Amino acid sequence: MKFTKSKEKEPTAPGQVAIKKRSKVPGVMITQFVEKIPAEKSHPDFSRKPIALTIQEGKLAVFKAIITGDPTPTVTWARNNGDVSDPERYVASYDPVLGEHQLQMPNVGVDQADTYKCYASNEYGRAIVTVTLNVIEVGFKKSKAMQEARLEQQEKAAANLKKTLRTRVEQKEERKDGEVDEKFWELLLSADKKDYERICTEYGVTDFRWMLKKLNEKKKEIEEQQSQYIEHLSNLRHIEIKTPGCAEFEFEMDLKDPNARIFLFKDGVMVPFNTDTDEKHSLRQVGRKFIFSVYGLNAEDAGLYQVDIEGVNVFSTDFKIPAVDFLVKIQEVKAVEREDAVFECVLSAPLPKISWLGKNVALEQGEKYDISVSEDMLIHRLVVKDCMQVDKGIYAAVAGMKSCNAWLIVEADPDPNQRGKKAARKTTQAGGGGADLIKIAAEQQEKLQKEREERMEQLKQIQAEEAAAKEEEKPAEEEKPAEEITAAPEPPKPKAKSKSKAKPKPKPKPKTEPRTDSEAIAEEPEPESEPEVEEEQPESEEAASPPPEEETLSEEPRKRVRTGPLVQDTIIDLGVHFTSGLSDVHAIIGQSAEMVCKLSSEKCDGIWCKDGKEITTTDDLKIVKDGAVHKLIVSNCTEDDGGKYRFEADGRKTEAMLVVEDPPRMNQDDLAKFSEPVIIRVGQKATFKMDFVGREPMKVQWYNEGEEMLEDNHIKIEKSDSHSRLLLVKCQRKDSGEIKLKLKNEFGTIEALSRLIVLDKPTNPMGPVEVLEASASCVEFKWRPPKDDGGSAIKNYYIERNQIGRNTWMKIGNIPGEPHYKDTDVDHGRRYCYRIRALTAEGTSDVFETNDIQAGTKAYPGPPSTPKVVSAFKNCITLAWSPPTNTGGTNIVGYNLEKRKRGSNLWGQVNPPDEPIKGKQYDVKDVVEGMEYEFRVSAINFSGAGEPSTPSEFVIARDPKKPPGKVTDLKVTDSTYTSLSLSWTKPKEEEGVQDEAKGYFVELRPAENTEWGRCNSNPLISTSYTILGLKSMAMYWVRVVATNEGGDGEPRDLDNYIISMPPPVRPNFTNRKMKSFMVMRAENSARVNINFEASPMPTIIWLKDGMPVSKRVTVGNTDGMSQLLIPSAERSDSGIYTIIVKNIVGQETFSVEIRVTDDPKPPGPVELEENVPGTLTVSWEPSPDEKRDNHLHYMVMKRDSIKRTWHTVADRLFNNNFTAVNIMPGREYNFRVYAKNDIGVSEPSESLTWGVIRKKEKFSLNLAPSKPCNFDSAPIFTVPLKTHSIPEKYECYMSCAVKGYPTPHVTWYHNNVSLNTDTNYYITNTCGVCSMLILRVSAKDNGEYRVVAENSLGRAECSTQLTILE
Repeated sequence: MKFTKSKEKEPTAPGQVAIKKRSKVPGVMITQFVEKIPAEKSHPDFSRKPIALTIQEGKLAVFKAIITGDPTPTVTWARNNGDVSDPERYVASYDPVLGEHQLQMPNVGVDQADTYKCYASNEYGRAIVTVTLNVIEVGFKKSKAMQEARLEQQEKAAANLKKTLRTRVEQKEERKDGEVDEKFWELLLSADKKDYERICTEYGVTDFRWMLKKLNEKKKEIEEQQSQYIEHLSNLRHIEIKTPGCAEFEFEMDLKDPNARIFLFKDGVMVPFNTDTDEKHSLRQVGRKFIFSVYGLNAEDAGLYQVDIEGVNVFSTDFKIPAVDFLVKIQEVKAVEREDAVFECVLSAPLPKISWLGKNVALEQGEKYDISVSEDMLIHRLVVKDCMQVDKGIYAAVAGMKSCNAWLIVEADPDPNQRGKKAARKTTQAGGGGADLIKIAAEQQEKLQKEREERMEQLKQIQAEEAAAKEEEKPAEEEKPAEEITAAPEPPKPKAKSKSKAKPKPKPKPKTEPRTDSEAIAEEPEPESEPEVEEEQPESEEAASPPPEEETLSEEPRKRVRTGPLVQDTIIDLGVHFTSGLSDVHAIIGQSAEMVCKLSSEKCDGIWCKDGKEITTTDDLKIVKDGAVHKLIVSNCTEDDGGKYRFEADGRKTEAMLVVEDPPRMNQDDLAKFSEPVIIRVGQKATFKMDFVGREPMKVQWYNEGEEMLEDNHIKIEKSDSHSRLLLVKCQRKDSGEIKLKLKNEFGTIEALSRLIVLDKPTNPMGPVEVLEASASCVEFKWRPPKDDGGSAIKNYYIERNQIGRNTWMKIGNIPGEPHYKDTDVDHGRRYCYRIRALTAEGTSDVFETNDIQAGTKAYPGPPSTPKVVSAFKNCITLAWSPPTNTGGTNIVGYNLEKRKRGSNLWGQVNPPDEPIKGKQYDVKDVVEGMEYEFRVSAINFSGAGEPSTPSEFVIARDPKKPPGKVTDLKVTDSTYTSLSLSWTKPKEEEGVQDEAKGYFVELRPAENTEWGRCNSNPLISTSYTILGLKSMAMYWVRVVATNEGGDGEPRDLDNYIISMPPPVRPNFTNRKMKSFMVMRAENSARVNINFEASPMPTIIWLKDGMPVSKRVTVGNTDGMSQLLIPSAERSDSGIYTIIVKNIVGQETFSVEIRVTDDPKPPGPVELEENVPGTLTVSWEPSPDEKRDNHLHYMVMKRDSIKRTWHTVADRLFNNNFTAVNIMPGREYNFRVYAKNDIGVSEPSESLTWGVIRKKEKFSLNLAPSKPCNFDSAPIFTVPLKTHSIPEKYECYMSCAVKGYPTPHVTWYHNNVSLNTDTNYYITNTCGVCSMLILRVSAKDNGEYRVVAENSLGRAECSTQLTILE
């Protein structure tokens, strides 16, 4: 199905309209097809739209929607990129009980992630809603198929593991002295080139050429193996500690087979892992990225981690946990906005790098953060640059398994002038330890140095003891034959050992195959930032001529290796060596370059080589020896001079690269000429040209005010190898600005700056016009100068005047370039209008015309602002005010101030009538102590005094009051999730210390902030207040401040923080008439509503028979109610459902039994049997529902041929037979058996007719002499008790049949306790049928039940077992 594009009109049928309607539900688009909808009809609409889903691959995705409309709308589903016609992947359904339309996608896949639409349409309109489905792709699915695959994987892995471990053990056992540990190669295969030297040093490998050759062979071999399972492998990131207690390593990989098995090894041992982050080792896959994590770090987690795919190694990383701790932890830093914040810490051992976290996010070196470390690697420093409010939070430093954290608090700029403005960048720094940290680090460095010296002394002592022991063993060694010595050679020693004292029989050294310089260059790694120094020791004469039996050994290249970290065995004499090697040099073509190295001896000479060939002094190449310093000076560098240079001396050598660069360059004279501004007039053209040199390709860019210029009709750019030219045609004033030329090639970038000035006439002057004076003798006004002067200074303004009512303009002429004019040639009462033009050297601007200005009319000023009391004393009151907004067209020359006592109607002027107040503040000293006054002020201009202002507040002439004290008895009277009610008591008055409180301020501070905010802007009169608008369950601090005319008193805080929530209430069920038993018909929906009260908001858990409810059961929770919904109930949903409502105060539970059943099926055929005269045993086959419904029972009805009506003879029978008594001979009987349960009664199963009516015949009876009959018999049970298993709180019915004469006495026992007198058991005995009914069984009813029948002839017993199901 295709989606209708947003810009296309939706198709409608002929005669239809398309009226857009708005739905109450956001995101629903409704189109109405008719202009007017009939009454009681409606177009489709969504009362609940489907919500977007983000779901894991393999799960069930369901979109649900509830749609309204009359007639009932037709609902269809569609997706943007594909169809939904596959019935196995898309199931559209409708639930009539819930009224929900659903689109179900079982076992959702990644390809189903898309945008879906739901259409609802009827004859009056159509409604559309769009919803998105996102599917998270996972590499490992916990499905049944995956579990079976893992079982197979574990079996194969066990066999492979045994083989792998056996192979590794054999390799370890077979490894001889001098061979390299396999771990060494595994690390190199996954390491960066910059780490090769460090790894070789750790494992004692000194032959780098051999190592590189061997490594290339192993890489080819492993790549061939990986190509069987992997398409792509990149972005290998080695293991490191990301957060405290967690280490991660990751890589990107594309597998050919998504089901390929992944194994994780640690030090050669397989490690189990899972996708769950709660496990020790876990794997997360995000797209093609695999992230392995190790949680709960400890010292045992260090080691070599390897990832294998089907037995092929993919990635190896060595995890080392440094033994380091924090001597000084980072401290809390308080910084002002736009200031830098500094965190510093000191470690107990040197560490080149630690991890810094900001709000649980790893920080990297960049524009925002500066991360540095001291030379001794003990002091680590983090600088947060240009702090803003978003930067505040918790910052952490992580070193090994240790970590520390501290807050960064960013305060607003205290400068009031900067409020509401962006503050300037500050150069100050907040935080940092300074000299104290340096002192602590120096002490720790001395301590570490002392420990190293002690270890060296111990090592020397051990070496001396070994040397003494060897001297004693010399005679014994000399007696040993040479063959024995040859058969057991000593381990290889360092080369420098050859300079020690010679032994009687020195061991021959293997020779190294000669290599050409070109081979060495091809095999050696790329030069790094540090110089590479190789030392070669000349071989002794004995080594030069090895014995014949060792010639074969000498042909092999000598590889000095170790299986562990390299540790110096002895203190040796290094001889002549480099104290400073060569460093890489970058030189610009045409300039000089110098390469310098230094030997340990001044008496040693050497040779210089370039690319393997020896070089000598030439005109441009000078070799200088200054003592132990050797220099190579290259003058006027060319491209041919670049290459690898080597200096050799006494068998030692050092190498470095000379890189000759050719960046863009400009001639300084041309650059100075280019920087001169270009000045042109509008419409003219401007040209900029610059010559340059530099290696091609060269990127040339021209900019105007930072915006790159591209060629068009007005811009022409010429480019060549040696110059570039910019031509601007028909320039306009807006083209003025900075012109920049930017040149860039592979070696660098250079810029040249100039300026373009385009001259034009000025723009017209601007308003508004400010009238300084409009009296009968003159009109004085000023205006604003032009916004753009056109590039030239304004020389004059040309003014014309028009008297309102005339058609002519009088030329006043040019005035100086100040925007101000005073016209004295005016008539009293006339109105004038002025035209103003600006004049520059480039021309005259357009005209600016003023509004009408009237001369000589009195215009009084408006009222000033209400006077405010600055201070009040018993003999002086100081007032201040603001000037009026309406000055009357002239300047304000002063003010009159008036006062009035409370209760009086007369205003008295304070200042003398002929002495107006010049300022906007005045001290009123003519006051009486204790009297209450109000004041008003009026402004005076040339026309006179204007209207007075509104009166000020009443003020009493008395000395200032003291601030009040603290309020008392501050407490919380009520609280909700969004409000808090407080009450307090007025503070006490103490004369001379604290005066009476006139009002109160309530202040609030969230727990995460450090600043207090006032809840009320005006002081409160009452001693209670309700704070509104709080966040639910948020933490706050509250305090109350009393205030009066003397200021604010000290605040009174609550003793503890408060949480915005109602008072704690233990969970309690409010509806006491809740049903504890419900019967539901199968396929109907079951709803259980539980009303409760609790505070804070409780956690609600629903259980079924003690286990969490299944996913098909829907639980909805609201404030004060929880609903359990079973959409389409099945018999398997029967059980006891328990709700647990729990919060911090306590918990409450309630259980309801839900029985899901259906109308029972009828029993099987009914059979009749006469065992005892006068009785019939009715038996029948059980109903098919008996096994599924333990509440199923039976009812038996009887009809005889005399009464011909059916009546019930037995009910609630849980067995399949019944003994009917009082069977009269000569009558016909019929029996019906019904199956009953909690829902209803089944159809009956009817027996055959019992008894035959015979025809009456006359007969004669010859009675024989009667003999006495004896019917006495001992009791015997004809029908024994059956075993019962009943759920708790259900009823239990037991029955049995006994016969005997005389009629036996029957007694019931439970665990040997008689029950005949217990009223909790309903016991009956009818014609030998004994029954007992337990209405509501419980745990105490569990056990053995026994029936004892006794008469004078004997006794009989029958027992059974009752089991109570929980």
